[in-house]
Amino acid sequence: MQIADHNQPADSFDLVPGSAASGRIVRPNQIQIERELEVFAQIMDNQFALPIVGWRFGMNAIIDLVPGIGDIATSLVALYVLISAVRYRVPKITLLRMALNIVIYFLGNMVPWLGDIFAAWWKPNMRNLALLSNRATVSAEQAKEASAGDWMFVGVIILGLLTLLLGSLAVSAFIVWFLFHPWN
Repeated sequence: MQIADHNQPADSFDLVPGSAASGRIVRPNQIQIERELEVFAQIMDNQFALPIVGWRFGMNAIIDLVPGIGDIATSLVALYVLISAVRYRVPKITLLRMALNIVIYFLGNMVPWLGDIFAAWWKPNMRNLALLSNRATVSAEQAKEASAGDWMFVGVIILGLLTLLLGSLAVSAFIVWFLFHPWN
Protein backbone atom coordinates (compact mmCIF):
# COMPACT_ATOMS: atom_id res chain seq x y z
CA MET A 1 0.00 0.00 0.00
CA GLN A 2 1.40 3.36 -0.99
CA ILE A 3 0.51 6.53 0.87
CA ALA A 4 0.81 9.76 -1.01
CA ASP A 5 2.13 12.95 0.50
CA HIS A 6 1.30 16.23 -1.17
CA ASN A 7 5.02 17.12 -1.34
CA GLN A 8 6.31 13.77 -2.62
CA PRO A 9 5.25 11.55 -5.50
CA ALA A 10 3.33 8.46 -4.37
CA ASP A 11 6.04 6.07 -5.58
CA SER A 12 8.84 7.64 -3.57
CA PHE A 13 8.06 6.06 -0.19
CA ASP A 14 9.13 2.87 1.58
CA LEU A 15 6.64 1.23 3.85
CA VAL A 16 7.67 -0.35 7.11
CA PRO A 17 8.01 -4.10 6.44
CA GLY A 18 4.98 -5.97 7.68
CA SER A 19 2.97 -2.81 8.23
CA ALA A 20 1.31 -2.37 4.87
CA ALA A 21 -2.06 -2.29 6.58
CA SER A 22 -1.00 0.55 8.87
CA GLY A 23 0.67 2.45 6.03
CA ARG A 24 3.52 3.82 8.19
CA ILE A 25 6.22 5.51 6.14
CA VAL A 26 9.86 4.81 7.00
CA ARG A 27 11.53 7.45 4.85
CA PRO A 28 11.43 8.74 1.30
CA ASN A 29 13.37 6.66 -1.25
CA GLN A 30 14.63 9.68 -3.08
CA ILE A 31 15.27 13.02 -1.40
CA GLN A 32 15.51 16.23 -3.37
CA ILE A 33 18.53 18.15 -2.08
CA GLU A 34 18.46 21.94 -2.17
CA ARG A 35 19.57 23.19 -5.56
CA GLU A 36 22.01 25.60 -3.87
CA LEU A 37 24.01 22.68 -2.43
CA GLU A 38 24.22 21.00 -5.81
CA VAL A 39 25.36 24.24 -7.47
CA PHE A 40 27.88 24.87 -4.69
CA ALA A 41 29.46 21.42 -5.07
CA GLN A 42 29.51 21.78 -8.86
CA ILE A 43 31.25 25.16 -8.74
CA MET A 44 33.80 24.06 -6.15
CA ASP A 45 34.68 20.69 -7.75
CA ASN A 46 33.53 20.45 -11.39
CA GLN A 47 32.92 23.91 -12.85
CA PHE A 48 35.58 23.84 -15.57
CA ALA A 49 36.72 21.23 -18.08
CA LEU A 50 40.10 20.85 -19.73
CA PRO A 51 39.63 20.76 -23.48
CA ILE A 52 40.53 17.56 -25.31
CA VAL A 53 40.91 15.38 -22.16
CA GLY A 54 37.64 16.52 -20.58
CA TRP A 55 39.05 16.37 -17.06
CA ARG A 56 36.87 18.51 -14.77
CA PHE A 57 38.02 20.73 -11.92
CA GLY A 58 36.49 23.54 -9.92
CA MET A 59 37.28 26.57 -7.85
CA ASN A 60 38.88 24.33 -5.20
CA ALA A 61 41.74 23.56 -7.60
CA ILE A 62 42.27 27.26 -8.34
CA ILE A 63 42.03 28.42 -4.72
CA ASP A 64 44.39 25.61 -3.63
CA LEU A 65 47.14 27.19 -5.71
CA VAL A 66 47.32 30.14 -3.28
CA PRO A 67 50.23 29.21 -0.99
CA GLY A 68 49.45 28.84 2.67
CA ILE A 69 45.80 29.82 2.80
CA GLY A 70 44.33 28.05 -0.23
CA ASP A 71 44.40 24.58 1.31
CA ILE A 72 42.91 25.83 4.56
CA ALA A 73 40.23 27.92 2.86
CA THR A 74 38.97 25.11 0.63
CA SER A 75 38.94 22.65 3.54
CA LEU A 76 36.86 25.07 5.59
CA VAL A 77 34.53 25.66 2.64
CA ALA A 78 34.02 21.87 2.38
CA LEU A 79 32.46 22.00 5.86
CA TYR A 80 29.39 23.68 4.30
CA VAL A 81 28.07 20.41 2.85
CA LEU A 82 28.85 18.58 6.11
CA ILE A 83 26.94 21.16 8.14
CA SER A 84 24.05 21.01 5.68
CA ALA A 85 23.89 17.24 6.12
CA VAL A 86 22.82 17.74 9.74
CA ARG A 87 19.62 19.45 8.60
CA TYR A 88 18.83 16.49 6.34
CA ARG A 89 19.21 14.20 9.37
CA VAL A 90 21.95 12.13 7.79
CA PRO A 91 23.03 9.23 10.04
CA LYS A 92 26.02 9.94 12.27
CA ILE A 93 28.18 7.31 10.55
CA THR A 94 27.62 9.14 7.26
CA LEU A 95 28.59 12.43 8.91
CA LEU A 96 31.84 10.74 9.98
CA ARG A 97 32.43 9.50 6.41
CA MET A 98 31.88 13.05 5.15
CA ALA A 99 34.35 14.38 7.73
CA LEU A 100 36.84 11.71 6.64
CA ASN A 101 36.51 12.92 3.03
CA ILE A 102 37.45 16.41 4.20
CA VAL A 103 40.39 15.10 6.27
CA ILE A 104 41.70 13.07 3.31
CA TYR A 105 41.34 16.15 1.10
CA PHE A 106 43.17 18.35 3.61
CA LEU A 107 46.00 15.90 4.29
CA GLY A 108 46.46 15.02 0.62
CA ASN A 109 46.49 18.70 -0.25
CA MET A 110 49.41 19.36 2.11
CA VAL A 111 51.91 17.75 -0.30
CA PRO A 112 53.28 20.54 -2.51
CA TRP A 113 52.09 20.39 -6.16
CA LEU A 114 51.16 16.70 -6.11
CA GLY A 115 48.67 17.49 -3.38
CA ASP A 116 46.99 20.04 -5.62
CA ILE A 117 46.54 17.41 -8.32
CA PHE A 118 45.24 14.91 -5.75
CA ALA A 119 42.85 17.49 -4.31
CA ALA A 120 41.45 18.33 -7.75
CA TRP A 121 40.87 14.61 -8.30
CA TRP A 122 39.42 13.86 -4.82
CA LYS A 123 36.52 16.39 -5.09
CA PRO A 124 35.33 16.34 -1.46
CA ASN A 125 32.21 18.42 -2.07
CA MET A 126 30.90 16.12 -4.81
CA ARG A 127 31.68 13.05 -2.69
CA ASN A 128 29.91 14.53 0.30
CA LEU A 129 26.95 15.66 -1.80
CA ALA A 130 26.57 12.09 -3.09
CA LEU A 131 26.64 10.78 0.50
CA LEU A 132 24.10 13.41 1.50
CA SER A 133 21.80 12.57 -1.41
CA ASN A 134 21.96 8.84 -0.68
CA ARG A 135 21.56 9.05 3.08
CA ALA A 136 19.27 12.03 3.71
CA THR A 137 16.19 11.08 5.71
CA VAL A 138 14.07 14.20 5.26
CA SER A 139 13.25 16.42 2.30
CA ALA A 140 14.58 19.94 1.80
CA GLU A 141 11.27 21.36 3.03
CA GLN A 142 11.47 19.30 6.22
CA ALA A 143 15.18 20.04 6.75
CA LYS A 144 14.62 23.34 8.51
CA GLU A 145 15.79 22.15 11.92
CA ALA A 146 17.99 19.41 13.30
CA SER A 147 18.19 18.01 16.79
CA ALA A 148 20.56 19.52 19.35
CA GLY A 149 22.36 16.16 19.57
CA ASP A 150 23.08 16.22 15.84
CA TRP A 151 24.47 19.74 16.07
CA MET A 152 26.66 18.75 19.04
CA PHE A 153 27.95 15.70 17.13
CA VAL A 154 28.89 17.79 14.11
CA GLY A 155 30.34 20.43 16.43
CA VAL A 156 32.70 17.79 17.83
CA ILE A 157 33.63 16.73 14.27
CA ILE A 158 34.31 20.35 13.29
CA LEU A 159 36.32 20.87 16.48
CA GLY A 160 38.42 17.83 15.54
CA LEU A 161 38.94 19.15 12.02
CA LEU A 162 39.92 22.57 13.34
CA THR A 163 42.34 20.91 15.78
CA LEU A 164 43.90 19.08 12.83
CA LEU A 165 44.15 22.39 10.99
CA LEU A 166 45.72 24.24 13.92
CA GLY A 167 48.06 21.33 14.59
CA SER A 168 49.29 21.36 11.00
CA LEU A 169 49.79 25.13 11.20
CA ALA A 170 51.76 24.74 14.43
CA VAL A 171 53.97 22.02 12.89
CA SER A 172 54.53 24.21 9.81
CA ALA A 173 55.42 27.20 11.98
CA PHE A 174 57.84 25.08 14.01
CA ILE A 175 59.53 23.79 10.83
CA VAL A 176 59.90 27.32 9.47
CA TRP A 177 61.23 28.54 12.82
CA PHE A 178 63.65 25.60 13.01
CA LEU A 179 64.96 26.19 9.48
CA PHE A 180 65.44 29.93 9.83
CA HIS A 181 66.32 30.33 13.48
CA PRO A 182 69.99 31.26 13.88
CA TRP A 183 71.93 28.72 15.87
CA ASN A 184 74.04 30.18 18.65
